[in-house]
Amino acid sequence: MKHLQQGFTLIELMIVVAIIGILAAIGLPAYQDYTKRAYVSEGLSLASAAKTAVTEYYASQGLWPTTNTEAGMVSSTSIISSAVKSVAVGPSGVVTITYAAKVKDGTQVALTPTDNQGSISWVCATTASNGVPSKWLPKSCL
Repeated sequence: MKHLQQGFTLIELMIVVAIIGILAAIGLPAYQDYTKRAYVSEGLSLASAAKTAVTEYYASQGLWPTTNTEAGMVSSTSIISSAVKSVAVGPSGVVTITYAAKVKDGTQVALTPTDNQGSISWVCATTASNGVPSKWLPKSCL
């Protein structure tokens, strides 16, 4: 009589577990970076209203606003999401996005306006003291 194999051997199961472990060790950090980049992009999206307000103020007044109120916006702590603590207009019309713990608590990205003879361009950069790590920034901010 022949004996038929009934299931997997221990070594086969161990190989499968090792493969799953390797895939998880590679996949989880990549997924975490992906989610952080998505949250940083969410902040940049929230800042689009501030960029519009700063641009309109500059077009009508000929100078940059220095606060959210001056730009005709709600307070900086009213522009929030689960990943963003605030979006603030500061000196020279610079829009600063401050992130919450979903990115890294207190880290910031600054959007600086420049007048190019009638058209406004924006430069995205991290702040010097507590900027968002560059691996989480979109290509437009590098």
